[in-house]
Formats: sequence, C-alpha cells, structure tokens
Amino acid sequence: MFKNAIGLIELNSIAAGMDVTDTMIKTSSVELVLSRTICSGKYMVIVGGDIAAVRSSVEAGLKKWEGAVIDSMLLSNVDPQVFPAIAGANKVDKLESLGIIESFSVAALVEAADAAVKAANVQLLEIRLAMALGGKAFVTLTGSVGSVRAAVDAGAAVVSGKGLLVNMVVIPAPSPQLYKDYI
Repeated sequence: MFKNAIGLIELNSIAAGMDVTDTMIKTSSVELVLSRTICSGKYMVIVGGDIAAVRSSVEAGLKKWEGAVIDSMLLSNVDPQVFPAIAGANKVDKLESLGIIESFSVAALVEAADAAVKAANVQLLEIRLAMALGGKAFVTLTGSVGSVRAAVDAGAAVVSGKGLLVNMVVIPAPSPQLYKDYI
C-alpha cells in the first residue's frame, strides 16, 4: 500500500488503545504501521495510507475514546524518510553533524521529524517512540552543521508550539562511537 499520509493517536489507557486500534483499522483502508504499549502505561497506534483514509481512521479513533487521548496527529505528504526511521535506525553513507529533538509526546515528535526533514537537506537516522524513555520520544538526524541546525529549529518549533519540547541539540562534530548504530 502506498503511504503518503500518517496518523497517530497516543492514549493514556492500554485497553482504550486496543479498542481504538480496532476501530481505526476497521473504519478505513489503512495500513497498521505500529500499535503497542509505550512507557508510563500509555498506548500508541500509527496508521498509514492515502490522506482521506488516514483522516477517516484518525477521526473515528478520536471519537471512540475521546477522554483517553493524550495527543494525536495527521500528516499528509509525509517525507519518505519518516516511515523507515520509525521502523528503526536508518543506515547512512556519510555521518556529519548530529541533531536531536526530544519531546514529551510521540505524536508531536513525529510531526517534528517530518518538519525537520522537509526544512533542510538532512537524513533522518531514527525516530524513537517512547520505549524505555519514560513516555518521551526523540529523533536523530545528520547533515551539514547549517542544515542540521535549520532542521532542528524547524522540528523544535513544532513541538514547542504544543508546549511539549524537552530539549534540542546540534553536535557539530560528534564522536564516531556515538554513531555506531547508524553505520
């Protein structure tokens, strides 16, 4: 299935999360990208597909357990780097400077990662979503110092707009040992 849109709902209840997941995949022709418990007893569901199907799916999920929703997002024209970065660490040919954006919300972080990669010529390394992170999420990316700085600023602005930014950093010349998972 071609995915040009992504939708995510983050919930404060595991039971509600499973029910919302079932509702979302039954409502529209979407692909279930990820559905799992996350730290602090939360649950997240991510679906992908065409924008109309994803919008319908997310709307149905939000209505199902409105009181359990912590955060949600819907993105159209998702940068192609986002899906593999969610699935795990992307391998890159050249590692330059390192940018990191850290968020209290999974949904806000995925939005930030998409904004960052669209703002500058960078490569996403990884989008880590709330596993062994106390419910937080972070994205790592690489490129020239100027590009990484622009990307981190753009992504951090998205998260800050929701009041959920934990931290952001640009490391101009990181130690190669810091990158061992991405080479």
